[in-house]
Amino acid sequence: MKTFELKGTVRTDLGKKASKAERVSDNVPCVLYGGAVNTHFTTTVSDLRKLVYSPEVYVVDLEIDGKKCKAVMKALQFHPVTDKVLHIDFLEVSDKKPVIVEIPVKLEGLAEGVKAGGKLALEMRKLKVKGIYTQIPECIVIDVTALGLGKSIQVGAVAVENLEILNAKNAVVCQVKLTRAARGAAAAAAAGKK
Repeated sequence: MKTFELKGTVRTDLGKKASKAERVSDNVPCVLYGGAVNTHFTTTVSDLRKLVYSPEVYVVDLEIDGKKCKAVMKALQFHPVTDKVLHIDFLEVSDKKPVIVEIPVKLEGLAEGVKAGGKLALEMRKLKVKGIYTQIPECIVIDVTALGLGKSIQVGAVAVENLEILNAKNAVVCQVKLTRAARGAAAAAAAGKK
């Protein structure tokens, strides 16, 4: 996984009123869980932009008032109208305890079904995995070269070394859908054989 550096300052005033004041001054209230004590801190909106608005998954090198640790972003809250970031929860990680994160899926290859006139559809853009953060890849690559017309790849068929995939085993990750043109060609071929 890629790393992202982030600096924050410890919050002493907690509660709704203090959080609202932080947001007005373009800061985002955050909480770091997983350590001996939960740490409340703030960081600026501009520092968070590349972390929040990215499809990538990052290990965050957090520095809160001189104290350093590694964490992953666990939960985000957005304003329902303006889409401003309201709050972020981080989870401290170690190389001994597994974490659960969502990893992007990347399809590779030209599917046989696409050559036959079908359309490749990615149904799950991310998969939820559990593992040690140092062994989690940037993305899960799935080879679709042998995928035929009307066929699909389910979560149960995807295997990643040192990771446990937590999504339902029968959920469809990607599939080659029949297009109207492919159905017409199949019907014409069937009629021609008769």
